[in-house]
Amino acid sequence: MTTQVIVLNGGSSSGKSGIARCLQAVLPDPWLALGVDTLIQAMPASPRTPAAGLEIAADGEVAVGPEFRALEAAWIEGVAAMARAGARIIVDEVFLGGAFSQRRWEKALDTLEVLWVGVRCEPAIAAGREIARGDRVIGMAASQAKIVHQGVVYDLQVDTTRTESLECARTIAAHVR
Repeated sequence: MTTQVIVLNGGSSSGKSGIARCLQAVLPDPWLALGVDTLIQAMPASPRTPAAGLEIAADGEVAVGPEFRALEAAWIEGVAAMARAGARIIVDEVFLGGAFSQRRWEKALDTLEVLWVGVRCEPAIAAGREIARGDRVIGMAASQAKIVHQGVVYDLQVDTTRTESLECARTIAAHVR
């Protein structure tokens, strides 16, 4: 079977988006890149408040509530439906719940051929990238660097601490069927 979905899981500023763009360039077929940032940007402003379900604390810790989870569940099913309809999808994700988050995706993608990729980066390096980006709450990268991988099972892992996105993408592409 050919790979239909590549799931890139890693903390904020770990390099997932850069790898996704490089994968789009090196893979022979067209692939759509969608991520949790895509979902958040598509949401109305109200669910981005603490009472509605998505809260980013001053230290970068992220808490999600039921309204966010409901929208996220629908989005995950929508991504899976696109893959079932023939689109090849690269998912740029942050498994805040570790293995629990992976199980939610596994359930939705159960009939699809998925390549699960862990994107790791040393917390200090990710924190430096976070500062350079200027669009993240400081502390988010460090707080997510390890928790997003807890209990998650991967087919492949890459580390962007000292490896460029293009090299990581080539490593991943070599595992795509």
